[in-house]
Amino acid sequence: MSVEKVALVTAGGSGMGAAAAKRLAQDGFAVAILSSSGKGEALAAELGGIGVTGSNQSNDDLKRLVDLALERWGRIDVLVNSAGHGPRAPILDITDEDWHRGMDTYLLNAIRPTRLVTPIMQKQKAGSIINISTAWAFEPSLMFPTSAVFRAGLASFTKIFADTYAADNIRMNNVLPGWIDSLPATEERRQGVPMQRYGTSDEIAGTIAFLASKDAAYITGQNLRVDGGITRAI
Repeated sequence: MSVEKVALVTAGGSGMGAAAAKRLAQDGFAVAILSSSGKGEALAAELGGIGVTGSNQSNDDLKRLVDLALERWGRIDVLVNSAGHGPRAPILDITDEDWHRGMDTYLLNAIRPTRLVTPIMQKQKAGSIINISTAWAFEPSLMFPTSAVFRAGLASFTKIFADTYAADNIRMNNVLPGWIDSLPATEERRQGVPMQRYGTSDEIAGTIAFLASKDAAYITGQNLRVDGGITRAI
């Protein structure tokens, strides 16, 4: 079965990933969702798409998602890379093993599926890859050390990828959310945001939908902050 546009969403069973899948489906994309919890399969069924229960830390699970999408629809136009939560601890208390877990969670989570979809997008002469990163990628927070370190690396990867594949009309951009309603809310954090509120997963999904659209066809290699102004001075 061939359709006009297809989006893959990893770690898409809940939170910002799930919101992105719903919004892309609303915008006319056929969606394939990977999640470790089984929620992605349920959401994909609701949206008329494909769901795979597996991990974005498994090349085999990711390949299964890609292969199923190709088998059903014959193309892949958009890849959205979401992530779970990596290790958190005081910076020098983080073990070697946990640093490696952080890299798997926040950097390789995007690199692995990108390896799989890029040759497909090259044949199509078009594609958009969007990574959900963090507002603290460039001004790191003590609260999220492994996230900040490896998502700073993701920003570099994104720029190199964008330079390498721009001529193939394949774009890669990062969305950098601040405090979003998929996280537990605290008054202290809310007060630290100039807009005086948490953002919503739907607002992040709207940004992703824009970057996936033809309206963003000239945008690549960028890190777009969606944080209510919390990192406005950076």
